[in-house]
Amino acid sequence: MKKDTFVTKEQLDAIVKEYPTPFHLYDEKGIRANAQAVKDAFAWNKGYKEYFAVKATPNPFLVKILHEYGCGCDCSSMAELVLSDACDIRGEDIMFSSNDTPAEEFVKAEQLGAIINLDDFTHIDFLEQTLGHIPETISLRYNPGGVYEISNGIMDNPGDAKYGLTKAQLFEGYKILKEKGAKRFGLHSFLVSNTVTNDYYPALARTLFNLVVEIKEELGIEISFINLSGGVGIAYKPDQIPNDIAVIGEGVHKVYDEILVPAGLGDVAIYTEMGRFMMGPYGCLVTKAIHEKHTYKEYIGVDACAANLMRPAMYGAYHHITVMGKEDEPCEHMYDVVGALCENNDKFAVDRMLPKIDKGDLLVIHDTGAHGFAMGYNYNGRLWSSEILLQEDGTPKLIRRAETIADYFATFDCFDEFKGKLQ
Repeated sequence: MKKDTFVTKEQLDAIVKEYPTPFHLYDEKGIRANAQAVKDAFAWNKGYKEYFAVKATPNPFLVKILHEYGCGCDCSSMAELVLSDACDIRGEDIMFSSNDTPAEEFVKAEQLGAIINLDDFTHIDFLEQTLGHIPETISLRYNPGGVYEISNGIMDNPGDAKYGLTKAQLFEGYKILKEKGAKRFGLHSFLVSNTVTNDYYPALARTLFNLVVEIKEELGIEISFINLSGGVGIAYKPDQIPNDIAVIGEGVHKVYDEILVPAGLGDVAIYTEMGRFMMGPYGCLVTKAIHEKHTYKEYIGVDACAANLMRPAMYGAYHHITVMGKEDEPCEHMYDVVGALCENNDKFAVDRMLPKIDKGDLLVIHDTGAHGFAMGYNYNGRLWSSEILLQEDGTPKLIRRAETIADYFATFDCFDEFKGKLQ
């Protein structure tokens, strides 16, 4: 089956004359349309905010586009907090959801006025010791344990996840936080990843909404915001039916009216922290076929590698591949599409049926807009690629230059014996 690209072969031919492959390319038009659709889907909730998961695509040019649609930043590290600040995103436009958190990161989060979302019961004391107080607005991350199952089957096993507080810890945590001066409380939960079903958010909402009612009844604490976190996925395979954010938003709305409104909690704000859904389909990895190999299998070697896109090597994840200019040719050739790393899992596709690929062909590897460039690394001395934004008018804009050899060795420049030699 085919999967449409957001860029034409003619556009790519022009881009590669200026920017050598490999590079990650992003679709500004698609990003903007999707951000508006998310905003519209939850417009029924007056306090709604999407906190874009910065870890998915940590590029300030892209973060600033999303901010135009009211998106904040979900940050989990010092660098992500700094990036948010550089984009003029501060205060409660930042949700700091971290785990195993260094003290200096809590300090930075408070300096920026971020909402701090605590991952563990022991972090209550740690935060107070670090800051000297407990912030008036605070959130706790909940893990129900066991297996999480909804109508279409088992989704994941939260009981094996390192994140969040147990129910008993959660209730005790809110009591302690209130005693220590907290006045506004949030509830956060992230249970599964990359769901391709419109049922996940409404099912999670039901779990959390019932919990919030119970917290009010038992503790006398009213939760001000509920963060459904991420987990809304994308259709990586062309035969999958993608999520419909309008249907998802209305599903959450229905549960909200059923549970929270009758309990006198009709002012609770709903937050989300989507990364993959916000950016995934609107990025691709563009690479060139540079070698072919005929041994026990047929191989196509490209100039990208797992250092540019880790997911297939790490998870065996599927990413669709389009051979540009050959979209309508029959897929009669079985290839492993591979990179140059000295690791046998450096494969973008295994036994994939594709059109005949010739050296020099441009390949588009789909759906790399989230957890693509962000998960890159430098093994084998492979350098980070550039990132390019395909603007709404169809022209390319460089939004991150490619790494150079000098960049790679820059941390040795403080040693006299290497100064000027590693270029």
